[in-house]
Amino acid sequence: MLASPDPDAIKPDETKETLVTMAKDTGKTETKIARRVDSLDDVEERDVWDKKLDFVLSVIGYAVDLANVWRFPYLCYRNGGGAFLIPYVLFLVLGGMPLLYMELVLGQFHRCGAITVWKICPLFKGTGVAVVIIAFLVALYYNVLIAWSVYYLFSSFTTNLPWLTCGHEWNTEFCYETDSNDTIAYVDGANVTVNSTNGVSPAEEFYFRKVLGVQHSSGLEDLGGIKWDLCLCLLFVIVIDYFSLWKGVKTSGKVVWITATLPYIVLGILFVRGITLPGAAEGIKFYLTPDFATLKTSQVWIDAATQMFYSLGAGFGVHIAFASYNRFRNDCYRDMLRTSVANSLTSFFAGFVIFSFLGYMSVTQHKPIEKVATDGPGLVFVVYPQAISTLPGSTGWAIIFFLMLITLGLDSQFGGFEAVLTGIADEFPHLFNKRRELLTAIVVIIVFLLALPNVTYGGMYLLTIQDAYIGGTSLLVAVFFEAIGISWIYGTQYFSNDIEEMCGVRPGMIWKILWKFVTPVFLLFIVLVSIILYAPLESNYTYDYPSWANKIGMCFAMASIIAIPITAIYQFLVIPGSIRQRLALAMSPCKEHAGILATNDVKRFKLQHWMDL
Repeated sequence: MLASPDPDAIKPDETKETLVTMAKDTGKTETKIARRVDSLDDVEERDVWDKKLDFVLSVIGYAVDLANVWRFPYLCYRNGGGAFLIPYVLFLVLGGMPLLYMELVLGQFHRCGAITVWKICPLFKGTGVAVVIIAFLVALYYNVLIAWSVYYLFSSFTTNLPWLTCGHEWNTEFCYETDSNDTIAYVDGANVTVNSTNGVSPAEEFYFRKVLGVQHSSGLEDLGGIKWDLCLCLLFVIVIDYFSLWKGVKTSGKVVWITATLPYIVLGILFVRGITLPGAAEGIKFYLTPDFATLKTSQVWIDAATQMFYSLGAGFGVHIAFASYNRFRNDCYRDMLRTSVANSLTSFFAGFVIFSFLGYMSVTQHKPIEKVATDGPGLVFVVYPQAISTLPGSTGWAIIFFLMLITLGLDSQFGGFEAVLTGIADEFPHLFNKRRELLTAIVVIIVFLLALPNVTYGGMYLLTIQDAYIGGTSLLVAVFFEAIGISWIYGTQYFSNDIEEMCGVRPGMIWKILWKFVTPVFLLFIVLVSIILYAPLESNYTYDYPSWANKIGMCFAMASIIAIPITAIYQFLVIPGSIRQRLALAMSPCKEHAGILATNDVKRFKLQHWMDL
């Protein structure tokens, strides 16, 4: 007599008929097999990654973005050097890794995007809607940042880099070259001595006056029209986005072999060059020297928590979307470990590259390192290009540096677009099933059109508002509700059952404690801190923001958060039954709705459900 089939041996390429036959042959495995049969119609039609490495590179490429280069090293030196790694790693283990693991499991088990995955708890479906909206809004300015890098790349194809010297049409009388003597400028009817103290570097004027053209805009009140060379760069980026994503993971999984690996090659090359420069040792020492006294200040812990969270990229729906194209038996636990380690080590290693060059600039400009160290776009578009321009073969160094920035940005943007595309396609399969090319075209065209204000002469001012508000507190709130919905409403018991069915190993008690208590508390802590420490935007470059500018930012933030209560109310209203039945149904997986309505025993169901949690 043949042995009964083992449900754990079910492979994702088996047909529905095979599983139905297996279900008839055995009673013990019928429930498990039936669960797989219910969703097999969608699974058989869903794309999967051609190779496991396609998925790994996509997830790592998304997590490792521009912030790893321009944000982490600066925070590390500002918050006690090597001592900053203590709170960073602590928050990574207690908050970041459990959240990343949760999202990978959700996507892989349910094989759908960030919106549809909430069929496990319809009341929280607005959380999925919110993160997809955030991912879409982020694309409006993140692609523009990539476009800036493209502009710099094209400008680098010259023997004399344009941000090295003064004397260009965009330079002012305050332009001051580092190795020159004091000059006299005639300003407002008086002679003014321009030197390294009150002068403006050629790199800074190139960034603000040539690339952005801010001198042609008075601010948000008058954006000054579209800057067409930046617009063409943005169009170039959008075209790359489209042809990398139009066939789904079949194309994006191949593109990341270049975009995810090139940054590591370039970082390695820049590291070797950087440590040979004069002042590099002092720069690295400044970066790493631990100051454990800083751990007594709250700001260090706040910076570590927020940097870790945003660095992993949790909450945008990207990990859910990527994991939904995995094979059912994929070991997502190892994927979580790989991504967490790769992301953290990349941030740490990038600090060596950045501060070796900052040490070099400190020597050449005769300034202390803290005077040249900065974060954000100013680091990669002003400080670093200025350092590179003084090296022999500066053209080659500039080209590979901006290629690295472009690939870092594209990887992350592929993930953001994938979250949007997968979320929409899975939620509306009757409209976009087998129409991936059309959906991708619609989304990228809308993003391009809505991003046009960001490539005007005053676009930088609007972009700064979007960067400050879109992915800030609103994202934290959405992820907090995501953690609550999974850990407390769906339940760690059911969630652990899903993992055991996929991987054959049940998560230990430590993971349940992290998911149910530690991670929600960690997220609530960041939410409260972001609200308490909120400070409205006041100035940028030479422009002072009016009070209504921050109200625009609030609108960007509320555009996503408002989806959570609205969708919850909608789900409650459309579900049939009494008020008690609606509450029970809204907090239970959709597949159990028929059974609850049939038994009409809501009280017993609710009690059993909460006991299972």
